[in-house]
Amino acid sequence: MTTAPLAPAARPATVTARRPHRPLLVTTAGMAVLAVFSLCAMLFDDRMLLHESVWLKAFKFAFAFALYTATLSWLLSFPHRGQRLTWWMGTVFAATSVVDVGFITVQAARGTFSHFNDESDAVNVIGQQLFQSGVPGLFLANLVIALVLSWQHVTDRPTTRAIHYGLGIAVVGMALGYLMGFSGEQKVTDAYGKPVTLVAGHTIVEGRPQLRDGVGGMPITHWSTIGGDMRIPHFVGLHGIQVLILAAFLLARFAPRVPLLRDERARADLIRVLALGYAGLLGVLLWQALRAQPLIRPDAATLGALGVVAAVTVAGAVLVRVVRGGATPPASAEISAVAPHPGSASPMSR
Repeated sequence: MTTAPLAPAARPATVTARRPHRPLLVTTAGMAVLAVFSLCAMLFDDRMLLHESVWLKAFKFAFAFALYTATLSWLLSFPHRGQRLTWWMGTVFAATSVVDVGFITVQAARGTFSHFNDESDAVNVIGQQLFQSGVPGLFLANLVIALVLSWQHVTDRPTTRAIHYGLGIAVVGMALGYLMGFSGEQKVTDAYGKPVTLVAGHTIVEGRPQLRDGVGGMPITHWSTIGGDMRIPHFVGLHGIQVLILAAFLLARFAPRVPLLRDERARADLIRVLALGYAGLLGVLLWQALRAQPLIRPDAATLGALGVVAAVTVAGAVLVRVVRGGATPPASAEISAVAPHPGSASPMSR
């Protein structure tokens, strides 16, 4: 007895990801090494900046960039139109990341501030000029990658949707960093007690006191407990893409056990709902910070807005259940979280 071939819709999907983007992958490794080095330095170097180790910022940036460059390296490995352009944009992102985080590390070793530092010594002046060119370079490179990939199916529907929405949220998260530049001047001291002028800061406090950053910080993150900390929406926006890709992976993982999730369209719709809810959360956190309100002390308006976001997200998930729950593929259908949607993979541009 011969076995009939599988129908196209039931054929096992194959992963077509190619070699990861090398410059981004090398950058990821370098950032991981720097993160470990910074953790070790915190154990032996007792110098402080605004009540936190001089090495904490280097660790935070190295860890964050390791996550982000690893994500970009992975997603750029899938064949897509405009791959030559995205390869160069990934390379620009990698090089600029090294320069920017490198300056943060140099300033940590010098016991002074990297961001918003208005001192006139040569090292700081050169570093601030690098920041002024580097930060826009990061933003524009990420924006171009997002625009090129936003209209393409680079892998299966749910993961592709996670990449599209995640990159868009990340672009917004990067842009929010520019709002910190309007928070007002601060008078602080470096690790040696020398007065330093910062042209801006992370924290928004009513009345704009001379010292806002480093006053009443949360454990581990050191986010402000006295005002609105712009680093919070900035952080949430940047890492939305990892959250959404992880969600796509988990939905595929649980699909064999949950009939609804066997439908790729249902999983894609759930990613859309999650992205909408995540964007809503980002908006509420930004609104809270701009109102000079600490994360851990939300008022009734903030709690109400969070409730609305949660309700809309749950309602969206229920709607997906109603719309997609009537027709699910057989349990034997193979599911992949990183495979291209049949017929949707684009040829590689050369």
